[in-house]
Amino acid sequence: MAGQVMQLMARAERGEVVLFISPLVLAEIIWALKSFYKYPMGEIAKAILPLISADGIEVADRDLAVRAIELASDRNVDFIDAYLAVYAAQAGEPVCTFDESDFNRLPVDWVLPD
Repeated sequence: MAGQVMQLMARAERGEVVLFISPLVLAEIIWALKSFYKYPMGEIAKAILPLISADGIEVADRDLAVRAIELASDRNVDFIDAYLAVYAAQAGEPVCTFDESDFNRLPVDWVLPD
C-alpha cells in the first residue's frame, strides 16, 4: 500500500490529480500516529505540516488546520481540542467543555457546562 500511496502523491505533485484532506481525515491521521504508532506531537507536526502544504494537496480551512497542528504541538494538547479552540476563537465564540486541562492551555474562552 505504501508504494501505491507514493505513486498517488507523485501524481499530485505533478499536477495530475488534486488530493483533498478534510479536517476529519486529518484528525484521524494524527490520532493514529499518536495513539497507535506512539509518535510525539512534535514529530507528527514536522511530518504533517509539509504534507498539507504540498502541491496537489487541498485542505479545507488550511490556515485553521496549520494553526491547530502548531498549537497541539506547542501546548501539548490533543489536535481535535486545538482545532476546536482555533475554530471557536475565529468565530468569536467560547467552547463549552469539561476538558479544563487542555483548554486552560489554549487561546480561547471556554466555559464549563451548567
